[in-house]
Amino acid sequence: MPLPFLTADRAFDTNADDVALPFDDHDRWRRPYRPGPWRVAAAALLLLLASFILLAAMIIAFAGALPGAAVCAGLGLVLIVAALRLLRVGVWVSRHGLRRVGFFGTTTVPWNEAADVRTVQQPVRWLGLPRTVQGQALVLARAGSEPLPLITDHNADFLARVEAFDRAADSVEAWGSEYRPVQA
Repeated sequence: MPLPFLTADRAFDTNADDVALPFDDHDRWRRPYRPGPWRVAAAALLLLLASFILLAAMIIAFAGALPGAAVCAGLGLVLIVAALRLLRVGVWVSRHGLRRVGFFGTTTVPWNEAADVRTVQQPVRWLGLPRTVQGQALVLARAGSEPLPLITDHNADFLARVEAFDRAADSVEAWGSEYRPVQA
């Protein structure tokens, strides 16, 4: 079963550094980078836990306690949904705009509302925790609004992967320069 949210930019697979927007269909929402090892490991652990809980639900159902089995099965399904949502978290781009997918919500900004997409040095959260460290962040500047931080070099996708952060930031900036209207 293909998992389209795990596919990465073909430019990084073929080492074609001269291709900023390597896709034929720019209308589809795409993540221009691969999910990082921390994010994949957390999702794998959630799926492992879900498998044990679903096995427990089956054993409880065979023992005859159907309400307990239903609770365990429901908890297992919640863990599976959480793992899949965790894998979808990140920045997605298309011809229509930029989408920041969070665990609990999604923000979509059309390119005509985006003033600038740039990398800045600022305090960033380490793996999404309250602790902040000095790092780089790719931010989306919008007219009349606070800058929207998109990705950082200390999140679950790019921790200890500076080159991957630079490639992803360059790719998102390339999408922005391609589809953002020229400011007069």
